[in-house]
Amino acid sequence: MTSTATELVVTAWPSCAPRLLRPGLRTVEDYADYTRDGGYRPLDDPDALLDQVDSSGLLGRGGAAFPFGRKARTVRDAARRGAQTVVVANGEEGEPASVKDRWLLRHRPHLVLDGLRLAAALVGARQAYVYVSDEQAAAAVNTALTQLDPAVLGDVGVQLVTVDAGYVAGEETAAVRRINGGPAKPTDKPPRPYESGVAGLPTMVSNVETLAHLPYIQRHGADGFRAVGTASSPGTFLATVTGAGRPPVLYELPYGTAFSDLLARHGVHPGEVRGVLMGGYFAGLVNTDILTATLDHDAIGRLGTALGCGAMSILTDDCPVAVAAAVLEYFDRENAGQCGSCFNGTAAMSAVASALRDGVATQEDVDRLQRWSEVLRGRGACGTLDGATNVAGSLLRQFPDLVARHLANDCPSCAAGAYRARRPYEVEAVAHHE
Repeated sequence: MTSTATELVVTAWPSCAPRLLRPGLRTVEDYADYTRDGGYRPLDDPDALLDQVDSSGLLGRGGAAFPFGRKARTVRDAARRGAQTVVVANGEEGEPASVKDRWLLRHRPHLVLDGLRLAAALVGARQAYVYVSDEQAAAAVNTALTQLDPAVLGDVGVQLVTVDAGYVAGEETAAVRRINGGPAKPTDKPPRPYESGVAGLPTMVSNVETLAHLPYIQRHGADGFRAVGTASSPGTFLATVTGAGRPPVLYELPYGTAFSDLLARHGVHPGEVRGVLMGGYFAGLVNTDILTATLDHDAIGRLGTALGCGAMSILTDDCPVAVAAAVLEYFDRENAGQCGSCFNGTAAMSAVASALRDGVATQEDVDRLQRWSEVLRGRGACGTLDGATNVAGSLLRQFPDLVARHLANDCPSCAAGAYRARRPYEVEAVAHHE
């Protein structure tokens, strides 16, 4: 079985007014429409807004879920010590199974730019960048910049930087390296960008969805932001849902939504579900324990996985072993080729997973895969190797009976045609809205 791209559906969530999505928005939201809806409000007191951001509990939406306020204060403190600072809107969506950032940039570029100018004010930056790989997103941002009244940005300069798409190109140090004129490949840490980033200056790199929440907080405050979600995962998040033989859908979900409710809305019976590939490709696989979970960082963390960038691929007919093999093959192709541990480790894990899918692996192979999934973690300059170890380790941990069946070459799903895809559950950004 192979995957095919299908038109994306963008839809609101029942009983939760969308904050980022605009159901019915079929073109690019222009400056007049965005300002008419309350965008680009004057900011008189950046410190007061930063206090509200802290109280809101806004977490990064790029995958790591790091508190935005904490990152912003670190860079702001550098500015107060006399350093020039920089902010970067990271829209290089490296996860093929995620589409949220491309949708925001293509359809609501002013929302992202509004968040970027607020972030610049919070950290005292006078230089900002929008970093993208998608051509339509770049065109939308470029047009939006030409529409802006210069007074809106004040003394902040905004520059659009484009890059060839790639899994590692979206890593924060890769973004900084590209903006600095080098290749879009990660660098060793430390230093991290908030210490030494663009032009060696303290730099805050934030995912575009994270930035897109700032205008809402400016307008409604921390309490308004926390009106939905959970205490530790407040607000809403954009979820790209693929798999299960359904068209991909971009939802804006309140944190804490029951996965069973998402299934019902998506039109999938719980009895069909074999598991889920979580967080794009990075966070790994989870078995049917997901059926009783809620979609927030704490609940998903207790399952041994993570929400990551909010992408979820629901596995029904597709065998989790074959899906893991396809993802590991992708990591093997897409690694930056800079770190021996990653270059060799992803290839070795991919080879074992493919042999397991094809029913020719041995127990010794599986034992090696288990060991590699543990000892290789944290060895690369970026998260690619960690993503591969997450996929390998979660497969062995979450699906031991299925692994055993593959060792015995006894998987009916794979015998009928194993799932194979160069970019598993890839989503195109062409959309219609409900």
